[in-house]
Amino acid sequence: MRAFQITLTLVLAALLAACAAVPRTREAEVAAGRTIAAVAASFVGTPYRFGGADGRGFDCSGLAVYAYEKAGIAIPRTAAEQQRSARRVSLRNLLPGDLLFFRIRARHVDHVAIYVGGGRFIHAPRSGALVSYGSLMQRFYRRHLVSAGRFRR
Repeated sequence: MRAFQITLTLVLAALLAACAAVPRTREAEVAAGRTIAAVAASFVGTPYRFGGADGRGFDCSGLAVYAYEKAGIAIPRTAAEQQRSARRVSLRNLLPGDLLFFRIRARHVDHVAIYVGGGRFIHAPRSGALVSYGSLMQRFYRRHLVSAGRFRR
């Protein structure tokens, strides 16, 4: 009888572990994205700082790294690495927290922003500027947009 109880306990533990490995639901993915967007929004007005990835200042990819880190998700450091590693998302399927990748001054992706919904995003645009909102309705950003991507746990 004792062997049966031990076996049953092990089987139940294995089943529970398997359930924990089930992929996140869409609701959980949306919640993580909202957290990422909210973290980014809390830094609107923070100065741009080249190489910055903390509350004293951010560059564009540093802001993404920081916001994702606060949601418990590790992502690569540069915009180009982030684009290569992210799961591609079509523009019509964007969710808050998704990343938008741009070619602004180079032939490769050199800028990233965090989508917040309604065609708007938050980014650290350039030296001398502040973390701010931008819009995909602006011709400049539409013209330089390359792709969108998603990281989730």
